[in-house]
Amino acid sequence: MPEMVVPGPITEERSIREAVCIHTKKIYDSCKDKDCVEDLRVYPTRSSQEAIDRALSIKAGCAELLYAYIDVEPVTFNRGFYTVDVRYFYRITADAYVGAVRPVEVTGLAVFDKRAILFGSEGNAKVFSSSAANCAPDAQDLPRSTAPVAVVEAVDPLILSMKLVDVCECRARDGGCTEIPVAVAACFPEELMTGGDIHRLFVTLGQFSMIRLERDTQLLVPVYDYCMPSKECPCDSCDCQEDPCDLFRKVQFPVNEFFPPNTIAPRGDSYQEVRANGCCC
Repeated sequence: MPEMVVPGPITEERSIREAVCIHTKKIYDSCKDKDCVEDLRVYPTRSSQEAIDRALSIKAGCAELLYAYIDVEPVTFNRGFYTVDVRYFYRITADAYVGAVRPVEVTGLAVFDKRAILFGSEGNAKVFSSSAANCAPDAQDLPRSTAPVAVVEAVDPLILSMKLVDVCECRARDGGCTEIPVAVAACFPEELMTGGDIHRLFVTLGQFSMIRLERDTQLLVPVYDYCMPSKECPCDSCDCQEDPCDLFRKVQFPVNEFFPPNTIAPRGDSYQEVRANGCCC
């Protein structure tokens, strides 16, 4: 029996065993973007709005991406292309300075809409499949079409700037708050305020994202061998019966305990780590 081929760089010793057909998702089109979203209105919670109305200044905190709603629609005038509309929901935190007392942490919601047009090819087939369940007959899944699926990858944005303005001032993105999903609203301890304010908070975000369109397809790929793990699972700490002397022989001599080092020693099975972790039960 030939040796098992392991993952890694392909060498001359590794030969293709066979070609197999697999079912997977193929990426038809993708894009990456770096958006600078200026003057995005923040809808604070009730207690946060009270602090913002009395605040003299504001200091930016952090921004967290809570959810991204994705909608895919075909482009009528260009076959095979689709619009991908993404709505990002952010949780924004900041420090509001009210007089000379300690700053008050405020939090709120910001919403940003983005659109991309990508190629997703065409397909009119209807897909039927069954799913098995334990101690039950196979259930038939509802038929679905072969429309492309949009996938959005994004990181938490950077807060580039934050402004505290009077309610009378007009901003480009000062539109009405859209419908908030229940899961997003549950991320805040109080209801979000959309009106009745004196001061409003605007934030400028830097958002990195990648968007792609995928379709289920069958591909013919070369196969080298089955992917069998080469590493054995380590034993549980309380089941490990390693000889104490063998364990002690693996510990490096604690030179630093006798002679304090001038630099930080590299990590390893050091004397301090063994003492901290303890021996096996």
